[in-house]
Parts: sequence; C-alpha cells; structure tokens
Amino acid sequence: MALTIFRARSICDCLGETQRRAAALAELLRAGDVVCLTGQLGAGKTYFTKALVSGLGGQADEVTSPTFVLMQTYQARLTVYHFDAYRLSGGRQMRSIGSDEIFYGDGVSVVEWADRVVEALPPERFDVHLIATGPTRRRLEITGRGRHQAQCVACLAAGRLLEPESPAN
Repeated sequence: MALTIFRARSICDCLGETQRRAAALAELLRAGDVVCLTGQLGAGKTYFTKALVSGLGGQADEVTSPTFVLMQTYQARLTVYHFDAYRLSGGRQMRSIGSDEIFYGDGVSVVEWADRVVEALPPERFDVHLIATGPTRRRLEITGRGRHQAQCVACLAAGRLLEPESPAN
C-alpha cells in the first residue's frame, strides 16, 4: 500500500513567521508523531523545536540543542523527546539509544539532523527541511508522510501557512 504524502513550503521572512508555523504544526500533533528536522548548521532546527515545544504548551526556554546528551525530554501537552543525531553514525546507533520505543510511545519525537539516521526513522513522519536564505529568513519545507501527517500538512496549507507543493497521493 502506497504511503500518502503531502508536501508544502513557505518563505519565512522573520523568526516569528517560522515560530508561527511550528506552533501551528504543534497544535495538530498527537502521541506517536515524529518530526524530523534537516538543514545546515544554523538553519534553525533548534529554534523550530523551541517553537514546537511552546506550541505544545511547554517552556521554549528549556529547549537546548541536545548534541552532547543525544536526547532531552520536555513536558508539554504531550511529552517531547528531542533527539540530536549529529554525532550519530547511523540508524543502528539511533536505535541503540531506544528510539524505536520512544517513536511509538505516548509522546512526540523531534529528531534534529534526521538525515543522518534515515534508516531508523518510522515511515510515517513529518519531514521538516529548513534552508537559511538570510540572517532571519528561512525557506521551510514540510512533508507529511502517512495519512495523518499528510492531512496535517494539508491543513496548514489550507490555513495559508504553507503553499502546497504537490497534492496528496
């Protein structure tokens, strides 16, 4: 059975616009959702995570890059498990820290540098790619992979927070 996919994008001229989109996505998240962040160093992955945690009712100021501890946990409407895969060499290392149990648990997982551990990621997920195009300007691309995820991205597009790139399959 083919995976339903919906892809949309937006140009965010300031940090507030990026924050608004992350918070809107957070409102649609449910237990077991996985948000995979990619982009160059300084593209805004941790900033996006702060806004996501805030949108879930958590404390954004508690969010830091978990590079040296690999995962941090934040309390919000749903517990947020914040992974940083930058120092990992692949999916096997990601799984060795218990990612499978967490991904399919009762919280929301956010994975920075997700492109380094693709083989460990669930097929149904949100892929968020951030591209810095200026000091505070970002191109934001979100792909919903799976029925629920695709519907969420389509909802953001319907609310004019994103521009659809392709129709749902």
